[in-house]
Amino acid sequence: MVIDCEHVWREVSNYLDGEVVPELRAAIEEHARGCKHCTAVLDGMRNVVELYGDERMMEVPVGFSRRLHQRLEADMSPSRRTFLGWAVAAAASVLVAGGIEVARSSVFSSAVLRSEHSRTSSHVPPDMMVIVVQEGKTFHVAGCPFIHDKTQLRTIPAQQAEQEGYAACVRCMKKYLDTTASAGPNRGKDVFAGEDSSRG
Repeated sequence: MVIDCEHVWREVSNYLDGEVVPELRAAIEEHARGCKHCTAVLDGMRNVVELYGDERMMEVPVGFSRRLHQRLEADMSPSRRTFLGWAVAAAASVLVAGGIEVARSSVFSSAVLRSEHSRTSSHVPPDMMVIVVQEGKTFHVAGCPFIHDKTQLRTIPAQQAEQEGYAACVRCMKKYLDTTASAGPNRGKDVFAGEDSSRG
């Protein structure tokens, strides 16, 4: 199996989590041996996962903050204490806000939709289990008659499906679709029924 850089990038998370089939794992490793860019992506992603997965990184000993402030106040002149206090508060605020933003959005959250005609599905419950086809472009509810290749099905949470670039099936997931964010010239139209979906 020969793969390109784009395929490696699409599967980097699954590869690092050990969730790829042995053939794909071998193909990714073979590609990475000859591609410095993909090797750097894999190593960088592995480091990010390791750093953010290490709970000890965020642990601070009890009383640390109090002792730090006492030491800083003892070492600073009164005029610098006020400035330092504001600077420390601002830096801490930036770090906390940045940490929250990083935690809220992972590097995988800006997945490119697999189809240029996809609609966003911001109202699908993230823990809802959906069906995807390995090389498909959409995710479906169980029993959807529009699932084409039933030999390569996976059941995953909707949030993961969206992170992997799958879009909601416009037929079986219709009630969850955000019709105002539809891509292409049919914005706000139900492409399959020929009706304006904004009318209800």
